[in-house]
Amino acid sequence: MSCCSSLSAAPTSMSLISKRKFTRSVNKHVIVSMNSRFRASAEVPDFLPADWHQAHKKNPLGPSLHFTAEEAIQRQLDALRYNDRPHQDYGIEVMYQFAGFNPLQRSTYFGPFFDLGQFERFRRVFHHSTYRVLLGHKERKILSSLIVEENRFKQRVWIRGCRPKEEEIFQFTMVQRVGGSWDGYWLTESVLNDGDAFSGGLAY
Repeated sequence: MSCCSSLSAAPTSMSLISKRKFTRSVNKHVIVSMNSRFRASAEVPDFLPADWHQAHKKNPLGPSLHFTAEEAIQRQLDALRYNDRPHQDYGIEVMYQFAGFNPLQRSTYFGPFFDLGQFERFRRVFHHSTYRVLLGHKERKILSSLIVEENRFKQRVWIRGCRPKEEEIFQFTMVQRVGGSWDGYWLTESVLNDGDAFSGGLAY
């Protein structure tokens, strides 16, 4: 009986041994493949700076509920100062995000009624001789700030451009939306040049 029982137990013990060996070999294969995978991913260069995500959170493109009216203006002016970073006319794109006009209607954003629904038309106005001073400007100074109403704010800013003797004064009008998807956001109603900006007309 003992002989039979030992013989019957032998295949079971052998199968357990073979299973353990197979499991070890599989686990070893998995570890090797995982290590090679991690090694391969580590070799891929990371082109983004380590603080990119944090910087992106701190500097979102466009309006934010956390911005006051003054901060919204400064955000736009900073973007225009470094207009071509990280790509050409990025600063004007930021301005377009802050713009509070209806793209389906003619707007007085620049003073006269313009059709600014297409970004390209909006961009061309900023490259006009009286607005290009904002692009890559070297210096600016706040001349005055005024809370017109609870949800309306105006600020006049002196700008010195990057070209010799190039300086202009602009008036920003910010409006805080009430209701709708932009509720609470400060958007730009207009950016006006203090001079006679379009006396000679504008082809845009």
